[in-house]
Amino acid sequence: MRVRLSSIILEVVLFWICSSFAGIGLGLSYDRFDRRAFPLDFLFGTSSAAYQYEGAAFEDGKGPSIWDTYTHKFPGKISDRSNGDVADNFYNLYKEDVKLMKYIGLNSFRMSISWPRILPRGKLSGGVNKKGIAFYNNVFNELLANGITPFVTLFHWDLPQTLEDEYKGFLSPHIIDDFRDFAELCFKKFGDRIKHWITINEPFSFASGGYDGSFIGNLAPGRCSARDRCSHGNSSTEPYIVAHHLLLSHAATVKLYKEKYQPIQKGEIGISLVAHWMEPYSSNKLDVEAAERALDFMYGWFLHPLVYGDYPRTMQSLVGNRLPKFTKEQGAMVKKSFDFLGLNYYTGNYAAHILSRSANISSTTDSMVRLSTDIKGVPIGEPTGVSIFFVYPKGLYKLLLYTKKKYKNPTIYITETGIGDSNNGTMKHAIEDFQRIKFYNSHLRAVQEAIKQGLSVKGLFAWSFLDTFEWGSGYTQQFGICYVDFKNKLKRVPKKSAIWFKNFLNAK
Repeated sequence: MRVRLSSIILEVVLFWICSSFAGIGLGLSYDRFDRRAFPLDFLFGTSSAAYQYEGAAFEDGKGPSIWDTYTHKFPGKISDRSNGDVADNFYNLYKEDVKLMKYIGLNSFRMSISWPRILPRGKLSGGVNKKGIAFYNNVFNELLANGITPFVTLFHWDLPQTLEDEYKGFLSPHIIDDFRDFAELCFKKFGDRIKHWITINEPFSFASGGYDGSFIGNLAPGRCSARDRCSHGNSSTEPYIVAHHLLLSHAATVKLYKEKYQPIQKGEIGISLVAHWMEPYSSNKLDVEAAERALDFMYGWFLHPLVYGDYPRTMQSLVGNRLPKFTKEQGAMVKKSFDFLGLNYYTGNYAAHILSRSANISSTTDSMVRLSTDIKGVPIGEPTGVSIFFVYPKGLYKLLLYTKKKYKNPTIYITETGIGDSNNGTMKHAIEDFQRIKFYNSHLRAVQEAIKQGLSVKGLFAWSFLDTFEWGSGYTQQFGICYVDFKNKLKRVPKKSAIWFKNFLNAK
């Protein structure tokens, strides 16, 4: 295993130092804090995504995805003009990585299946790639043999390019049947071992980042990029259409799984949503209401239909007829279409009411809210290497309580949370990641407190296991608890945070 392991003395000292950070921002006690503070069946894992990790983008029969096209056709939209052609080469190095996960003591790993790797043309009629099926079988077997539970996402944004070319992907209702067929193939081939399925990762980010030019950052397929001034898309309608089809694809897949596979395979299925916590900019009633609207337009956009069968009233009122409507049958299918909720949380924002729209009509501006990360120059939390992300564990705690109260206390897995560093090109800088240790210590504390308040939180997955391709930021940001030396054969090196996790998880 090509990893550098720190000395036992360093590990012990580091664990002692980091234990002192317990409860930052939450007013919690400073007692010793480790894995024993959580239920025995609590999952501690890390997350990944196929395009960001696997590499082998054009090998062994894999078809192109919209991200392969996006990074090659529009390289200027990625900050360092990089791509996922090689990424972390998980495709060839997965056995090493599983050994490293086991060394750290992780008991779960969240990964996604590349749709075009097993269906190169996007559809069953286009043929199944046997080498792609074999790859995932090998990975799942390796994980299970090492006592690591696979958490599998079906769609983490890498739509087959063929479907984008044929009918514009998620802009068309045709995607619902093709997504369900892809999912059923996965259930058939892997469902005997996979007991935790996630249909879609962050539908908000996919719909807004790929179809709304007002959104911070640009994502594939880049229909309405802020840089091309929306020359071939419509950010006032397309994000809502895409989101609607994402929800219907999710619900149709869950219905299929529950009726045909769950009784035999005994697994569970859910979806992963992203949300920042929204603090009112002031105690003014309008700002309090603005914070609620901001949550509706990011979180409730998807969770409200999943719990209640329709979009939030605030969205219906402000978006009007640009917001698609569920038929009675569709609403019934979407409602309660999950066994668990995956929650991705990174930061908090301040939300202030605005009287009039100063920008073009879009899904980003429809909420009539101005978001910020500071009040008079004082940031909401400790700054990080990602300009829009601040360390705000209190936000995770409040978001969990908000979900319990407003959305009927669902079973929750924190399927992503983490902190990014700016990549300055040196290993020493990257592995001395004490801020990341503080981040995970304080956010795990927030989860522990939420559990004490009666929430059913069943696991936490750090984003990310490895430094990797970070979508529009390329390789300029590092989120991993393990460093990847891209100049030295992709050597994996555990950071201080990985050693902290090892001590946290193996406490006796």
